Amino acid sequence: MNETKVEQDQLKKLIQRCVKQERAAQKELFELFYGKMLGVCMRYTKDNDRAQEVVQEGFIKVFDKLGEFDFSGSFEGWVRRIMMNSSIDAIRKRNRQPFVTDEEYVFNEHSANQNHDFDEDITSVKASHAMKAVQQLSPAYRTVFNLYVIENYSHKEIADFLNISEGTSKSNLAKAKINLRKMLKDKFVNLD
Repeated sequence: MNETKVEQDQLKKLIQRCVKQERAAQKELFELFYGKMLGVCMRYTKDNDRAQEVVQEGFIKVFDKLGEFDFSGSFEGWVRRIMMNSSIDAIRKRNRQPFVTDEEYVFNEHSANQNHDFDEDITSVKASHAMKAVQQLSPAYRTVFNLYVIENYSHKEIADFLNISEGTSKSNLAKAKINLRKMLKDKFVNLD
């Protein structure tokens, strides 16, 4: 959200009203950010219903922690981080060890060069098709893909955040790209 000074002041007042437990203000804040945060959660979940549940859970956390927001950074970024964490928490609840793969993929220069073609191909795919394909990935692959590609986290940050090795993060990303390319080729478009 590229906020002007007036918008920032209005948002600050709205947040302050929410901290005071004003239901109308909470509803307004929810409606203001719901669409964007649903999009964030959709990247981590398999379907719209589950994403809506995660958004609801995420907003409960937002309202619980709203008094801790210090206005030093972007409020939307702060909410986005809570939604991302809520999505990952939901994955963890459903799966015991969702971020550990059965076999360790050896990430090397050859696999990095193979993925370069994928990056060019993916730009020609409609966003809705790509989203469907991402949602079909396993929770481990989907989460690492989103954190790395969409949220711009490094493999070290992802490894620390998910309590996995950097190698597992790289492996999951490489396998996610391979699986996405195959799904997109098989189901949505001809990438050859």
